[in-house]
Amino acid sequence: MSKNAAIYLAHLNPVTKSHSNIISRLTKDYQVYLFPVKFVNKSRELNTRSFPFSFETRKSMVEELFGDSVKIVSAYTFRAPFLRYLPPLISPYSWTMRKDILESVVENEFFSYTGDRAESWMLKIYGLKPRLGKRLEISGTLVRDLLYRNASSHPKWEGNKREPWHDYVPPQVVEIIYKNWAAVEQFADADDRTVRLFGMKFPQEGVLSP
Repeated sequence: MSKNAAIYLAHLNPVTKSHSNIISRLTKDYQVYLFPVKFVNKSRELNTRSFPFSFETRKSMVEELFGDSVKIVSAYTFRAPFLRYLPPLISPYSWTMRKDILESVVENEFFSYTGDRAESWMLKIYGLKPRLGKRLEISGTLVRDLLYRNASSHPKWEGNKREPWHDYVPPQVVEIIYKNWAAVEQFADADDRTVRLFGMKFPQEGVLSP
C-alpha cells in the first residue's frame, strides 16, 4: 500500500532538532516532500543574516539526516521582484508557485504540515490541506543568534570546543555548519537586510526589481 504525501514548507536555516523530529515523525507514515524556501535574483540565490545558508547547504543537511527517504524540492522559490507575489491569495504569481509545489507531488492524497496557526489558515485557502502541529520548540532565530555570537567571539573556529548552539541541532548538521562556517562569519556582524511584508520576510535586494 502506497503512502500518502506530507508537504512541509520550511526555512531550515539551519535544520534544528525540532525540524528533524518533525520530519522523522512524518516519514513513519507518509512520503515527505520538503520545500526549503529560496530567494533568487536572476540566477543568484540571495542570502542574508536571516537566511545565511544556501539551498544546497540546507539540502545537504536533510540528506545527511534522512538520505533519500525525503524528497527535497526547489519549487518554493521566490524570484525577484518579490513584490509580484503580494498580496498573497490575490497575486497570480503566488498561485503559480502553489501549482509548482503540487506538481512536484506524485501521490493522489496529501496534506501540508505547519506549526503556525496563521500559516495554517493561508495554506487552507490555497487548497494545501493543512494539518496544524505543535510549534517548533527550537527556533531558527535562536540557533542563528548563537551561531553569530560564537563567530563574533571566536573569529577563528575552534573545532574541538563545544558551543551552546550544538545543543539545538543534530550532530550531522553541526559538521555541515562548520564546513560552511564562512556563511556564519559573513553575516555575524552584518545588518539583517530583510524586510517583512504581509507577515513574511524577504531579502531587501530584489523586493522591487531584479
